[in-house]
Amino acid sequence: MSESQNIEYKKLWRDEYLRWICGFANAQGGTIYIGVDDSGNVVGVKDCKKLLEDIPNKIQAGLGIVADVNKKTQNDLDYIEIVVRPSNFPVSYHGEFHYRSGSTKQQLTGMALTEFITRKTGVRWEDATVDNIGVDDLDAESFKIFRREALRSNRMRPEDLEISNEELLKKLHLLADGKLKRSAVLLFYNDPSILQNGSYVKIGKFGVGPDLQYQDTIEQSLIQIADKVIDLIYLKYLKARITYEHDKRVETYPFAREAIREAVYNALIHNVYMFGTPIQIRIENEAIIISNRCILPEGWTAETFLKKHESFPYNPDIANVFYRAGYIENWGRGIEKICDACRELGVELPRYEVLGNGIRVHFAALKEALLDSDAAKKQQKVNKNVGVNVGVNVGVNVGVNAQRLLGLISEVPNISATIASEKLGVSKRQAERLFAQLKENKLIKRVGTDKSGHWEIAK
Repeated sequence: MSESQNIEYKKLWRDEYLRWICGFANAQGGTIYIGVDDSGNVVGVKDCKKLLEDIPNKIQAGLGIVADVNKKTQNDLDYIEIVVRPSNFPVSYHGEFHYRSGSTKQQLTGMALTEFITRKTGVRWEDATVDNIGVDDLDAESFKIFRREALRSNRMRPEDLEISNEELLKKLHLLADGKLKRSAVLLFYNDPSILQNGSYVKIGKFGVGPDLQYQDTIEQSLIQIADKVIDLIYLKYLKARITYEHDKRVETYPFAREAIREAVYNALIHNVYMFGTPIQIRIENEAIIISNRCILPEGWTAETFLKKHESFPYNPDIANVFYRAGYIENWGRGIEKICDACRELGVELPRYEVLGNGIRVHFAALKEALLDSDAAKKQQKVNKNVGVNVGVNVGVNVGVNAQRLLGLISEVPNISATIASEKLGVSKRQAERLFAQLKENKLIKRVGTDKSGHWEIAK
């Protein structure tokens, strides 16, 4: 028997054949024979017993389906039969959707993938309703954050927010037939991975190559993630170069905050959550790479993103909630704002990369803002040798940490040594020495008592 739409022959087992099984499951089903050549002749397989154990586990783990894996024998040669039944729901392999057509396997992308998923399910994945989660199960803090931000952005009237959570969800089109849509659970449930594994954001700080130094996983509602993810990136993962203009402290980060913010929010609203792949933010010394799964409009390429274009949100309900909260624009201006922020900082424009059903956006760092760059080291040397210019005390030499402390005092006059040590990343004893150094050089003076007084920068 020759290969056909429902039959595939393979001499050896390779894990990549999970894609063929995925293709059969998404089509009319089929059978793969391992240990059979292209002409249908049985050549046998080694380690048949081990494969009978491994293959079913790999199918279950990689595809989330069950297939019949059987041992067959012909002319004393063992071979394996894998019988794949058609699936009623789209099956993906590591975020890729494959389909058996004729005797070939195709990977579905773009409009073909959208049409396939709609045909299989009758509705978009995010628009389907859930039976095991109700309005009362949603996260109260997420609703509180949304109301606060929607009021602040003036994109919803106070009277439209002073209603019950259920009425608010109706107004946001997140209910269907009295049930929550999946998009509502993603937005307001505290653990949306209950719908699909991978519904979260992963942040990692990398050294050279694969050197992962530390990481965070934010497994909360999309509203909670949107509220905290940018602060987490800038407070934990990035360091600003500190300079002073007279007694004013100036922080320069290597990446434009507004650009990173827009890119992360774009990933949150355009991500295809049914793929089961988390949004990933890779932070390197000289680059930030943000990636998510996507289904692009027909004909779009990486170059399309940097041109003027209309807004085509893959998740319109999620995009609407983010718009109401003031997180995004709704006229396709997000990438334009990203580019404007990069130009203002003085760095090159972001680079977009489309890889199958995935998209990555690469941001390059401002070299002068990197603490270990040649430009930054030169500036630090100037700061250390010249000192801080605070009027009459020109020429007083203090170190960089003392300058940073002076900037903190200008912002918070009653700052304590404990808080200063945390902000500066030094011990409390070192912070106390820095206070003493500034006081000795008559750059600051204490007004009031040690307990209730404050510091004053010398005029």
